Amino acid sequence: MKHLEDLLLLGDPRLYEICEPVMYEELHLVKEWTSDLHNVMEEIRAKYNFGRAIAAPQLGIMKRLIYMNIDKPVVFINPVFENLSEEKFELWDDCMSFPNLLVKVKRHKSLTINYLDENWQPQSWKMEDALSELLQHEYDHLDGILCTMRAIDNQSFRWRL
Repeated sequence: MKHLEDLLLLGDPRLYEICEPVMYEELHLVKEWTSDLHNVMEEIRAKYNFGRAIAAPQLGIMKRLIYMNIDKPVVFINPVFENLSEEKFELWDDCMSFPNLLVKVKRHKSLTINYLDENWQPQSWKMEDALSELLQHEYDHLDGILCTMRAIDNQSFRWRL
């Protein structure tokens, strides 16, 4: 079982790598990966009082997998975006890999995410506002992009108080 100390932190070169798709033959591993993601996210919530989702590469699992738990757990395997809105909004983004730093970014107001669930069944979900922003942040991790790389300008950083 992975713990908070297994979380990759800002500067770790693995956070900048593009992840590989989860293969059907690896489906049996998804439950273990999801359990690790859940455990670390709960530890982050307990220590820092935030955390709605986490991407597999943040634990060094270099696969296209996102775990979200707001009202109930949702597993996104090999997600793909479509219908990204032209309208964007600004927000202060946070990240478990640098929990005390906030970064001002712009995100699409809405999108549709297509993915496979933990039973390898295709799913589609239209998201807006906070959910849209959250999944864009996590999806970026799958492509080796951190919110620090999406900062609006070089004054778009502040410490969490």
